Amino acid sequence: MPSRVQRVAAYAVIVRDGHILLSRLAPRIARHELWTLPGGGLDHGEDPRDAVVREVHEETGLDVSIGPTARTFSLHLPDTWRRGRRVDAHSLRIVYDGWVPVDAPEPRVVEVDGSTVEAAWRPIAEVLDGTVPTVSLVKEALDVYRPFRLQRVAAYALARRDGSEGPEVLLTRISPRGFHTGRWSLPGGGVEFGEAPEAALAREVAEETGAPCEVGGLLTVGTETVHGTAPHGRDEEVQTVGLVFAAAVAPDADLVVEPDGTTDAVAWTPVADVRSGAVPVVGFVERALDAADRQDLQDLQDLQDLQDL
Repeated sequence: MPSRVQRVAAYAVIVRDGHILLSRLAPRIARHELWTLPGGGLDHGEDPRDAVVREVHEETGLDVSIGPTARTFSLHLPDTWRRGRRVDAHSLRIVYDGWVPVDAPEPRVVEVDGSTVEAAWRPIAEVLDGTVPTVSLVKEALDVYRPFRLQRVAAYALARRDGSEGPEVLLTRISPRGFHTGRWSLPGGGVEFGEAPEAALAREVAEETGAPCEVGGLLTVGTETVHGTAPHGRDEEVQTVGLVFAAAVAPDADLVVEPDGTTDAVAWTPVADVRSGAVPVVGFVERALDAADRQDLQDLQDLQDLQDL
């Protein structure tokens, strides 16, 4: 009867922009090309979270952050070979969601004479269709993997002024630290816990433009869901519920960009350039302009009704 061997190991699913970080098993482990999740066996007394951080660094050279929860996968091979002998093997794999900084270097194996010989970002599509050969754990983990879901409430300002060539709207450009990099958006941002949306808006406008603003009435509420890599590197699916308020910013206010923020430019922008597509904007900018136009028409109609009394 084969002797019983049980092994507990910790691994990480690290996904970025349609790719997954994998480690290639050494020829002494697999005769042919075979990839696995970065990770490995727990040392005696070692916490699984510490083990996966250690193993990922040894196999990829990268410093990984780990999510708060894990999934377990069990593999029982009652008659297999390990280290030249027949064994009844049971492997318990603890798999965490992980992420590495967006500016992390290319992965490389740090461990000498370990069980892996290469680390690389491989396309998930090629893993799923078999182009990239993997151990069964990789597909099992991907089958239940989901991006981190986050829901946030944010407040934005629609501030307008009369420009030399027509009406202008105050916009900020999204930096590489945010989603939709390079596109222009309304100034604003997330509402902190316990904070009034109007107070959050005044704070965010000051941070992103350097200018004070007078917050007016609510123009519209919109929602947008985006999927991508967050500034800190985590694969996220974020739903933003955006509250757009009319706002007044002094036309001649000095505009200052927030350092190291999610925006890297601020400018009064011709509305015509937004409408024509000459200035790339996130979707809710035009929806906010439409709402403001409707409000202007309603205000004009109300004024006309008063004059007719």
